[in-house]
Amino acid sequence: MAGKRFGNGVKTALLLGIMWAILLGIGYLIAYGTNNSAFLWIFAAIGLASTFYSYWNSDKLAIRAMGAYPLDPGQYPQIVKIVTELSETAGQPMPRLYIAPTATPNAFATGRNPSHAAVCCTEGILQLLNERELRGVLSHELMHVYNRDILTSSVAAAIGGLITSAAQMMFYFGGGRRNEESSGPFGAIGALLMLLLAPLAASLTQLAISRTREFDADQTGAELSRDPLALASALKKLEAGTTARPLAKNPQTEKVGFMMIANPFKAGGVQQLFSTHPPMDQRIRRLEEMAGY
Repeated sequence: MAGKRFGNGVKTALLLGIMWAILLGIGYLIAYGTNNSAFLWIFAAIGLASTFYSYWNSDKLAIRAMGAYPLDPGQYPQIVKIVTELSETAGQPMPRLYIAPTATPNAFATGRNPSHAAVCCTEGILQLLNERELRGVLSHELMHVYNRDILTSSVAAAIGGLITSAAQMMFYFGGGRRNEESSGPFGAIGALLMLLLAPLAASLTQLAISRTREFDADQTGAELSRDPLALASALKKLEAGTTARPLAKNPQTEKVGFMMIANPFKAGGVQQLFSTHPPMDQRIRRLEEMAGY
């Protein structure tokens, strides 16, 4: 199992490296087209600033996007008990707990580090799962925090957005040498292809990172709870529940959807490459293998 975790970590690092390479590559092409190398440094600086803002405020942004409210310990004592026990087992601080007012069954964790973390359950998941299954889900969410997945996803999201903006800037401002050197990288066709393909490549890489982190949280969460079958059972119910009651897709919920334990949106035709989550059957099979099945 340690080998799988190491492999997931290496894969995540490589994927983030690819995103940075795309971003800086676009910066280079703009610098070439405008004969101004400052763009290389500008895009690197913007990337770092955007990443830091998204990461530092991740808990506030996600909780606000879902309209979540603080959990009442008197109303949900079992949630407080489970999270307290798991936090103590992991030797980590107790996160803040929230409830999102939606019937879509789901949960997510956010926050820049374990001391500033928040775990949010929807009203729907509390009605769907039993206590053992909830424990499996909450273990998964806590491990997202302990594995620093919020940092990883913030970096990926920030760079992905910048790549899209940079590709657009390259298309409009990268023509400084286009008239002089029609065979250079800023030919009209090359610029158009970059405008289309760079954001697509960034998006696919970002989605691959998200899927890798979900597999890792499944594994480490099951190790924390010592009950992989509980999480497997929860995932089976969540797959049916999110299909029956998908989350309404809008700019606010899209910012949080990739954080959730199950894809909250109605699946389209093309699934695997463009999904923030791995196929549910693969996740369940891995958990059952952990349990010796």
